[in-house]
Amino acid sequence: MISLLIFALSLFVMMLANIISKKTFIDREKSSPFECGFDPKSSARIPFSLQFFLIAVIFLIFDVEITLLLPLIVSMKITNILSFILITTVFLIILLLGLYHEWKQGALNWAY
Repeated sequence: MISLLIFALSLFVMMLANIISKKTFIDREKSSPFECGFDPKSSARIPFSLQFFLIAVIFLIFDVEITLLLPLIVSMKITNILSFILITTVFLIILLLGLYHEWKQGALNWAY
C-alpha cells in the first residue's frame, strides 16, 4: 500500500514539474536543427573534410585504450609482478604499434 502511495506521489510530482517547465513562447532559432555550424537550409552535398572524422575516430580508439589501462592498476595487487609487467608491456606495445601505423599511413598529418 505504501509503495503505491509513493508511486502516485512521484508521478504527481513529475507531471507537475513537466507542466511548470513548459515554455510559453517558441523561439525560431532554438527550435531549428543545428548541424555542425552549417546552414541546414542549404545543399546537403557540401564537401566535408574527412580529416576531422578520422581524428575523432582515432581519439575515441585511444580514449578507449586508456580506459582499458586503468584496471591494470587494480590488477597489480592480485597478480604477481612478472605477469603484470608482461601484460602491461604487451598492451602498451600494441597501443604504440597502432599509433605508429596511423602515423605511417598519414592519418595524423594535417597538411596535404
